[in-house]
Amino acid sequence: MLRVGLVGAGLMGTLHAASWAQTPARLVAVCAKSQDQTSQLAQQYGSQVAGSLDALLDAVDVVDICTPTHLHHEMVLAAAAAGKHIVCEKPLARTPKQAEEMVAACERAGVRLLVAHVVRFFPEYAQAKDMVDHGEIGRVGVVRLKRVSSRPGWATDDWLFDVEKSGGMMLDLMIHDFDYARWVTGEVESVFARSVASQQPDAPTDYALVIMRHTNGALSHVEGGWPYPVGMFRTSLEIAGDQGLIEHPAGGSVPLGIYLKQPGDGRKGGEVPASPLLENPYTTEIKHFYEVIAHDAAPRVTPGDGLAALKIAFAAIESAKTGQRVTV
Repeated sequence: MLRVGLVGAGLMGTLHAASWAQTPARLVAVCAKSQDQTSQLAQQYGSQVAGSLDALLDAVDVVDICTPTHLHHEMVLAAAAAGKHIVCEKPLARTPKQAEEMVAACERAGVRLLVAHVVRFFPEYAQAKDMVDHGEIGRVGVVRLKRVSSRPGWATDDWLFDVEKSGGMMLDLMIHDFDYARWVTGEVESVFARSVASQQPDAPTDYALVIMRHTNGALSHVEGGWPYPVGMFRTSLEIAGDQGLIEHPAGGSVPLGIYLKQPGDGRKGGEVPASPLLENPYTTEIKHFYEVIAHDAAPRVTPGDGLAALKIAFAAIESAKTGQRVTV
């Protein structure tokens, strides 16, 4: 039985703990800054409270890191040095240089490094990727992705709004769609971006538009931000190919609208409904990570994927600051 140690007991830590409970692994230790949250989570899952990361590492086979972004680098290096497999929330690191060091350390130690890019596990997004891979909409030309919400209020000490800790909205939020666009459409050649924060540093929130040019000539348009009223979160995807269109409307988990080219005059259409959301995508993700660690399954997200998404995000941030197209 795999023994899992959880670092961080906030929103993501709580989601991951519930997801590990759906696998044959056992959550044996929890370590976090907040003693109240740590004790509560440990009690809920019959785990011990670890007083430090070192104490946790001594008791586990797998370390699940759900801490603020700026802490990932140090914790991953410590876990790799201890020979532990690692699950790390996205973004993989605060900078690409840190991420490169983390990937190299895990390779030297021979341990798994699994980056929690959970959008790859949302059923609508996974189905759309599968359709593209099977050539159902032909050659992809344009991808449009949206991820816009209210200002997140769940982060302890509001660390998400401290750019030194989180990297800002584009790194924390939009990296989901930077990763997904690359997963679907291939490597990214260059990025052009505009953001509120780059033009108005004192603005209370951020919103950005990013255009990614892929090496195969396709374009991805990514919209992201934290400008909505409290409680609102909207996502959508659109993938256009030369033989059809995949569309997931904003506002919730609804069936994909599939519009394929038909023989004849083109007036006929088709729709393939998706299954209802039977499982939390975080649970799907953690179940997959368990299979990778326990049974050597092929990972859906590699360390290289986590690093590549980080490089795209940094290129977008630089482009928004300079007003110039930036090569990735």
